Amino acid sequence: MGIFDFLQKNKNETKQETVMPVLPAEIYKQGVLELQDVIAPSALQITPKSLSLGEKMARTFFVISYPRFLTTGWFSPIINLDKMFDISIHIHPLETTEILRKFQRRVAEIESQISIREDKGLVRDPKLDTAYADLEYLRNRLQQAQEKLFDVGLYITIYGDTREEIDKIETEIRSILEARLIYLKPALFQQEQGLKSVLPLSDDKLNVLNKLNSDPLSSIFPFVSFDLTSDRGILYGINRHNSSLVLFDRFSLENYNSVVFAKSGAGKSYMMKLEILRSLMFDADIIIIDPEREYEYLAETAGGRYFNITLSSEHHINPFDLPTPREDENPADVLRSNIITLVGLFRIMLGGLTPSEDSIIDKAITETYALKDINSESDFTNIEPPILSDFELVLSGMEGSESLVQRLTKYTQGTWSGFLNRATNVDMNKRLIVFSVRDMEDELKPVAMYIITHHVWNIVRKTLKKRILVVDEAWWMMKSDDTASFLYSIAKRGRKYFLGLATITQDVADFLGSKYGKAMLTNSSIQILLRQSPTSIDLIQDTFKLSDEEKYLLLESDVGEGIFFAGLKHVAIKVIASYTEDQIITSDPSQILAIKKAKQEHAEEQGGGLDSIEL
Repeated sequence: MGIFDFLQKNKNETKQETVMPVLPAEIYKQGVLELQDVIAPSALQITPKSLSLGEKMARTFFVISYPRFLTTGWFSPIINLDKMFDISIHIHPLETTEILRKFQRRVAEIESQISIREDKGLVRDPKLDTAYADLEYLRNRLQQAQEKLFDVGLYITIYGDTREEIDKIETEIRSILEARLIYLKPALFQQEQGLKSVLPLSDDKLNVLNKLNSDPLSSIFPFVSFDLTSDRGILYGINRHNSSLVLFDRFSLENYNSVVFAKSGAGKSYMMKLEILRSLMFDADIIIIDPEREYEYLAETAGGRYFNITLSSEHHINPFDLPTPREDENPADVLRSNIITLVGLFRIMLGGLTPSEDSIIDKAITETYALKDINSESDFTNIEPPILSDFELVLSGMEGSESLVQRLTKYTQGTWSGFLNRATNVDMNKRLIVFSVRDMEDELKPVAMYIITHHVWNIVRKTLKKRILVVDEAWWMMKSDDTASFLYSIAKRGRKYFLGLATITQDVADFLGSKYGKAMLTNSSIQILLRQSPTSIDLIQDTFKLSDEEKYLLLESDVGEGIFFAGLKHVAIKVIASYTEDQIITSDPSQILAIKKAKQEHAEEQGGGLDSIEL
């Protein structure tokens, strides 16, 4: 009764009646909601074979018999069913002394029956012989304290929206168990007791028990599916086997690298953006090489910096930049390593080099640095490095360099001169940096990605800090041995500088076809396979040693679903993002248009024009 009903009732009562005052504390108690009020279903209906809990239906079963032998893992197909159900295992230890006395009487009875049949000349009964052998074996094990005996109640409660759904789940579970000679019965007229027995209250209301010794009881142990849950790290997704969380910290593994393979539209960039967003919260700096301009909105939203590298771009990177040697590094080794890297760059730029041209290029680079007083004995920390025009000048004065100079001219004086022949003006002082090469000509994309990666590597070596380098569409860099070799060297050496390399690709054949592809795969502690195309699935299956079930799982997976490998373990995963995260990282064109439209409407409401809209 509410307070207003109570007052109205008192008003209508006769004056002769004594009205007991209601204390404020009593009124307060009448309106208090307890936890059971919050979690209780709106209605409960009990029928002989099921329960109705609000909008859900439930049905409880118990196991009535087991076969003579239980194999390890027999219960795992039930536990890993993609259905909603609860399992409760009630284990009641039995006193060994009392059990041994009962066994002694039972053994005497069986011996007597066997003896009587022998006296009558009857054929041997295999059932009596087997029972006698089993009892004697178990008696010995109990006597030696190698086994214990238990009363075990195994109850399963399944849930569904309709009776038909409940019946379908029941049929599926029955077929799995009966194939193993394990039989179930529904708790007829005991559904209420069955539900209470399954609740995590350790209260066995059904009390339908079977005697099991230690070995078969251990085979029911329910935690049989793989978990990839760490006590620290970021959430990668949900384990599709058992709905546990896939939590992992890449920086806790033997190396910090990862690879992601997926067909176009399978959600690989979406998954990577989600990891980036969550890694930023754990003090990791992120650097992204973006060939499709998919990370621009993420950079803007997260307060990062976005560089669009094109032939006419205002952003430039000088390939002759040198990293600052660390205290534990020899400047001569740093210079020599940079010269080797530049030789690899010129192989890509000039369409390959003969052995003699390779030697000329190497010597020209050394002399170009010498023009700026940069050599193995100098301190080049504060010396301005040369640019490509300086290198061309040195090269043109060397014997046998005519063809090299002719091929180099387009990078220094031709259409492509604005890209490379400038001093570096890229400021990487933000925690999230994105380099986009989408608008770069396809012929120049491998060159651009190589130069950017080289520049990033120089920055990484300068300061020790937790970082992740993301190379999207890495197959671009695997097309050339020089770019693939350089990427592989980063994968191998990155751990020393607290760097994790994340490579993403949709062209599995090109990536794994490179002699460095499988080596990079081996040097990646985390491997993620999302939905695959039929043309590449056989290569994936052979490379990752997948079962046929896992192969078909990858073919039939939805967007954002696949297999997550970490070390020796792997689980089926589903990527989950919150609404806010989804709005930031989505690549769905319809969602992007909706976001832009919402921004435009908001700007117009604020009185701004289209020029004030940040898209």
